[in-house]
Amino acid sequence: MTALAASMEAMPASFDPVQIAREVGPIFAKRANESKDEDTFVADNFELLKASGLVEAGVPSELGGGGCGVDELAAMLRTLAYHCGSTALAFSMHTHQVAIPAWRWRHQAAARAAVEPLLKRIASERIFMLTSGGSDWIDGSGKAEKVEGGYRITARKVFTSGAPTGSILMTGAVLETEGEPPMVLHFGLPMNSPHVKVLDTWRTLGMRGTGSHDVQVDGHVVPEAAVALKRKSGEWHMLFHIIATIAFPLVYAAYLGVAESARDIAIGLAKRRTPSRHTIDLAGRMDTELTAARLAHESMLAAIRLNAPSATTINQVMIGRQLVARHAIAAVEHAMEVAGGAGFYRANGLERCFRDIQAARYHPLQAGPQAEYTGSIALGLPVERVF
Repeated sequence: MTALAASMEAMPASFDPVQIAREVGPIFAKRANESKDEDTFVADNFELLKASGLVEAGVPSELGGGGCGVDELAAMLRTLAYHCGSTALAFSMHTHQVAIPAWRWRHQAAARAAVEPLLKRIASERIFMLTSGGSDWIDGSGKAEKVEGGYRITARKVFTSGAPTGSILMTGAVLETEGEPPMVLHFGLPMNSPHVKVLDTWRTLGMRGTGSHDVQVDGHVVPEAAVALKRKSGEWHMLFHIIATIAFPLVYAAYLGVAESARDIAIGLAKRRTPSRHTIDLAGRMDTELTAARLAHESMLAAIRLNAPSATTINQVMIGRQLVARHAIAAVEHAMEVAGGAGFYRANGLERCFRDIQAARYHPLQAGPQAEYTGSIALGLPVERVF
């Protein structure tokens, strides 16, 4: 029985998410190559992720999940991205929304009661978690209005990857009270609410199949008891130290996988002809850049292994995030040249890697804020409002 077939029946004793990713990956690659409309969300792939058991891979085994740590989850996403960047990137958003409460369950005894019900639900129901990501960064976005028993939410959340299939959107909104600083409220938003609508907005250069549409929220009321956290807008909070430390190594595992795929495609195309000295040189530069991206990503994962989220781990992760993006993009650019004219044809898959890798530029912290954050750390200056 294959690992995929076993996971469809029950969670095996030794759950291997990377092996399952290797089995489903070629299916995803075939679908990507045959797609007649790259703007269509990879819904069939997400159904297979659900059937394979990867949806609950990060849930602790004690709660019915795969019990995988972040290193395993990153390797899983990297493998999926090798075959289909859109599937891996969209799934990374769900994966980190599982890994974060799982980390809290393991390392924060006081948080167990709060996160355990969600983790159990992910394991039993195989629901997909969404995040509004960059649109809900440190400032927060959207409006929360106090009403009897809770808060009425009005917001438009952009970059909601996997929006067509998600069950819960982990998001927030800003509450403004006269005489008090703006506060960001954090909560889970049920996607089946009549006040929540997915807008068909995702038309992009790359990562076209992620379904990262805008989500419009008009008047959904979040009960007071459902607000998980209230924090000051525009200021780092301890929860964001946890979120950013864990999330970005998972997200950037997807970009590393895309770069590795581009490298192998380019080498395969280059070997069809006798390589010139110039092509050999380009291949060497490509592998050097890819190795730099791998080393930077390992540094990001090492920050998680410290199990001590803080401004220091944010600095380590965000330096790594910049370097993974820089070197992965450079590696794919070299891949286009190594392949020569053959890389320009869609049928070879390299141009899709080239388009997909460009999205690595746009996640927080982008180059300017990251440099300011790292420089402030170096000079012993405060970073609470640097983002």
